[in-house]
Amino acid sequence: MAYVLLLASFAILLAGALLFTNAVEWLGHRLSLAQGAVGSLLAAVATAMPESLIPVIAIISGAEGSEDVAIGAIIGAPFLLGTIAMALVGTSAFLYRKRRPQGLGLNVHVPTLRRDLTFFLVFFTFGVLLGLGAPDGLEYVAAVILVIAYAVYARWTIRGGGAVQEEETLNPLILSMTKHGPPATSSVIAQIVLGLGAIVGGAHLFVHELLEIADHLGVPALVLALVLAPLATELPEKANSFFWVREGKDTLALGNITGAMVFQSTLPVAIGLAFTSWALDFFSLFAAGLGIAGGLLAIWSLQVRQRFNGVAVAIWGALWVAFVLAVVFGS
Repeated sequence: MAYVLLLASFAILLAGALLFTNAVEWLGHRLSLAQGAVGSLLAAVATAMPESLIPVIAIISGAEGSEDVAIGAIIGAPFLLGTIAMALVGTSAFLYRKRRPQGLGLNVHVPTLRRDLTFFLVFFTFGVLLGLGAPDGLEYVAAVILVIAYAVYARWTIRGGGAVQEEETLNPLILSMTKHGPPATSSVIAQIVLGLGAIVGGAHLFVHELLEIADHLGVPALVLALVLAPLATELPEKANSFFWVREGKDTLALGNITGAMVFQSTLPVAIGLAFTSWALDFFSLFAAGLGIAGGLLAIWSLQVRQRFNGVAVAIWGALWVAFVLAVVFGS
């Protein structure tokens, strides 16, 4: 039964991602937001919520080991986005290269991509370095700096996110009640809410059934905590980006991931600095280092070469596999 529910949860999550990506494009158009802002802010923040709530809930619970769970979730999210998420998006581009008008080339707003990756590398590295040991009181100052940094980032992204998507390039709203002409704003919002509900519900069901199956198979708990559960909660970004890459909408697809990388490397890290000891162990530091390496690779492949590169895709995947092997053999 658990295997059936696991497949059902994945189907629910993908259906939610399809509804969400379709509706959020219409919402961005109605708000006259540039594609860069739609991908890096609207889509990224909304789909980052499931994994962002994990450290908050863990800290509030105050249970034994909750701080380790919180720190692991905070570090794990940007690590996965900078490695396996990039690998899957690149793989999707290769699979649909004949369908995509630009093939393996990138149709992106380069300034938005550059801003996202630069913010991620600077502030995530900043947060990780503080995990090596910071003077008392500095954590609170750093937390405030990270919150201000994300506010500045959001403002810059809204003001400089490229062109607004033309209405004729938008796919019809899936749940539109209007037979002719553009859909009503209420229908757009309703579909976004329904899509997000399916994404969050599907992700949580996926995690629950994954844990059930892993427990039944005797998989070590550490593997679940550091690898399987974070991977499942990052599925929304991967699913949304998959649909956008398939349609050749690279600004939205990559912005959904890189925008989430900026979000995860600022606000959740600020929470960790302010409400935990923020003492990073070997696995946390190793994951963070691999995530930073993935971000540097993204700058080379996506910004410098401006195309999906097979070597980069393989390295992104290898970075994630390296961490899995470290957890399996080092625990």
